Amino acid sequence: MTERQLIDNPRQKRSKLGKSDMFWGYFFIAPTLLGLLVFYIFPVFQTFFYSFTDWGAFGNYSLSGLDNYKKLLNKPEIWQAFRNTFLYAFAMVPISIAISIVVAVLLNQKIKGLTIYRTLFFLPVVTMPAAVGMIWAWLYNSEYGIINHILSLFSINGPSWLTDPKWVLTAIITVGIWSVIGMNMIILLSGLQGIPTTLYEAASLDGASPLYMFFRITLPLLTPTVFFVTVITSISAFQVFDIIFMMVSPTNPAIGSARSVIYLFYHEAFVVGDKGLAAAIALVLFIIILILTIIQFRLQKRWVHYE
Repeated sequence: MTERQLIDNPRQKRSKLGKSDMFWGYFFIAPTLLGLLVFYIFPVFQTFFYSFTDWGAFGNYSLSGLDNYKKLLNKPEIWQAFRNTFLYAFAMVPISIAISIVVAVLLNQKIKGLTIYRTLFFLPVVTMPAAVGMIWAWLYNSEYGIINHILSLFSINGPSWLTDPKWVLTAIITVGIWSVIGMNMIILLSGLQGIPTTLYEAASLDGASPLYMFFRITLPLLTPTVFFVTVITSISAFQVFDIIFMMVSPTNPAIGSARSVIYLFYHEAFVVGDKGLAAAIALVLFIIILILTIIQFRLQKRWVHYE
């Protein structure tokens, strides 16, 4: 049989592979496949099952039907947690991406100290979230924090950022924006460097201004990367937990205005011990993230340009 016939007939081509080759192929993907099954796929089905159970004090559980979902609908703090999470995501995602695009474009230029600037912007990504939360909690301190001290120099009386229900979510959103700019910037930089420089040279010869080239060349050709950044940033925004946990204590009077869905999941599962309700919360959040991601993929056909 000729090589051309093997290409046209994939079944015949596969049959030419020895059993040894097939064995080693499956052997090398087995660790990844096993990890995917154990740590990702199985927990999803386990969470689905636990959401229909009622847990006792000693780890025993019994089937409870839809009771956990009824509790989920009737608890005001759960509705508040979902509201906080949506506000956080819908504020943090667009602002952080807009800033990341501007920073990426600026750091894509030939300027002095470019490596230093890129490193400084990327530092929050490699910093532990616990350390980030502790540092920002100190910065936000209403008595001796740097932010209120700087505001006082301009005769502005800074608010109690982390204890005032009106300001606590704004403070958390600010930290969330700051913490994702570095990663988004790196991804957007890779997209910018994939745009042919000949397009800018041709536009420059035609007398196009830098602002015109940004909106007519850079932004349209960067939309696939922007779409990818939007999806991953949205997913991480709905899973916010660590900075809230480190910055706002459970006894804080503003905890109700800061508590996210994942924070509430942690509280119900590991503080209260109601693992059934916690599983129901996690499953509902999973469905919301899945629906929003599908919507994003559907809408991307209207604004993402792959040419």
